[in-house]
Amino acid sequence: MTEDQLQMTVRVFGTAQDSIVDGPGLRYALFVQGCSHHCEGCHNAKSWPAEGGTLMTLGQILEQVHGNGLVRSVTLSGGEPFEQPEPLAVLAAQLKGEGYNLWSYSGYTYEQLQVMAAERPAVGELLAQLDVLVDGPFHKDLKSLGLLYRGSANQRLVDMPATLAAGEVVVWQPPAFEVQQPLEW
Repeated sequence: MTEDQLQMTVRVFGTAQDSIVDGPGLRYALFVQGCSHHCEGCHNAKSWPAEGGTLMTLGQILEQVHGNGLVRSVTLSGGEPFEQPEPLAVLAAQLKGEGYNLWSYSGYTYEQLQVMAAERPAVGELLAQLDVLVDGPFHKDLKSLGLLYRGSANQRLVDMPATLAAGEVVVWQPPAFEVQQPLEW
């Protein structure tokens, strides 16, 4: 990452440096500021105003991510990450190059983001770095606490490498849990 890229800024609502709910495993979660979706029942409604939050440089964010040696996964959430795709695409490319697992939440569907990418290339660049995209707006009437890593039943867990390879949405499946047989002494 160049010095100029390290100085790029993201408007941030907040961070969770050791999240266990924003994707599998221990993760650094970056909640960006600004969201035009305004979903009824949103759990981060204070992140909606684009002018709120705190400006952080990519260098500051990377310092936080690297500061926890246990974290090898990062989630972009919000707010709406795809309303700040230019700096987040640079951040994602750096983290992916370092071997981090990357997830992003978006109120846009994958199909809408594909259309947006035609006019704003950073949207496509960010999508290309992700392992999983949790897509679609939150719908209060479809809310369920039993859903894995999503708030409402319309949202999908999009396996981005498989989706890009197939040319159509492939839903991410969590790894199967293997029950180990107890050791016999």
